[in-house]
Amino acid sequence: MLPIKTSAKRGGAGKRLQALFDALPEADRRTLIAFAEFLAERAPKPEPVAAAPVPHPRPEKESVVKAVRRLAATYPMLDKAKMLNQTSALMAQHVMQGRDAVEVIDELEVLFETHYLQYRQVSSEDAPE
Repeated sequence: MLPIKTSAKRGGAGKRLQALFDALPEADRRTLIAFAEFLAERAPKPEPVAAAPVPHPRPEKESVVKAVRRLAATYPMLDKAKMLNQTSALMAQHVMQGRDAVEVIDELEVLFETHYLQYRQVSSEDAPE
């Protein structure tokens, strides 16, 4: 039997598929694998994401919202959901507390760069040797 990677994303469907696979005779397992390979081949391939930042120069006058968009475009490989709390906190400091946009944008740039460095470190640890 082929090993199936355990994944947090797999959840109940993956467990059900594994149970069904385990219950099949060997010939049917091969058929199921062939069908799964067929489906995987015809599935749309994900768009490649840039491995390195795509520089977008900082305009002289920029709003905080536009800075977030620029930084998101500069670092397309980052999971923005992981940064949402910190990004929204900085945005709130600007909107609710009147913090200067330039200061907030400076901090946003540091935040994105820090997350990118963490991303690179994790990516290099996961890379095959």
